[in-house]
Amino acid sequence: MLIALGIVLVALAFAVPLLVRPSDIPPPEPPSPTRHLEERKATIYENLRDLQGEYHMGKLSDADYQTTKQELQRELAETMAKIEALTKKAGAA
Repeated sequence: MLIALGIVLVALAFAVPLLVRPSDIPPPEPPSPTRHLEERKATIYENLRDLQGEYHMGKLSDADYQTTKQELQRELAETMAKIEALTKKAGAA
């Protein structure tokens, strides 16, 4: 019984790929030109949350907190500007 089940599973493993036509498979989505920037933006937001948490726990001085926060906010603004520029460029094309 177990051997028969194994044979059926192996046969199905070979038969299913033959039954699926390439036209049935949807084409892959084109890669997003802003994907890496969106990931960077999410990372910066996460870093800002972590920074705020460490500051509230007393791990950072006021000066260190403000300096790091301003650097992250500057980097976030640059990243968002790049995303917007690429989005406008893609929309115009």
